[in-house]
Amino acid sequence: MARSSISFNKKELEKKRAKKRKDKQLRKEERKASGGSGSLDDMIAYVDENGVITDTQPDPNKKKVDATKIAVSTPKKLEEEAVILKGRVEYFKKDKGYGFIKDAINTEKYFFHITDAYPDITEGNRVSFELIKGIRGTNAVKIEPVK
Repeated sequence: MARSSISFNKKELEKKRAKKRKDKQLRKEERKASGGSGSLDDMIAYVDENGVITDTQPDPNKKKVDATKIAVSTPKKLEEEAVILKGRVEYFKKDKGYGFIKDAINTEKYFFHITDAYPDITEGNRVSFELIKGIRGTNAVKIEPVK
């Protein structure tokens, strides 16, 4: 007795696909029959003076907004005063020219480069410094020894 070349599972999958195509075709025909004209006027929505979306066009004689009184701009960035922080040089590698300062208040560590510090800086020195936003994070600059 010869076996069928199509397995039971393949037949079931084919039936499901055919049913899906048929259902899709029926839904398409229902949409056409329901009378949706699909015109642009049916799709337009309006916003009334209270910001509510409606399908009726607003009355042009109602309250109008004077476009010259609308201020469109970006807020100006206020100049921040430089805050002088105090801390201790936690790590410093003289041959590479960089190190880290540990803030005395919140124990955060900030990177610094030798060009932003006084010449004879060493590990353990108490310093005052300011912070700036660098490429890889916050950096300490204007490093001065605390007396």
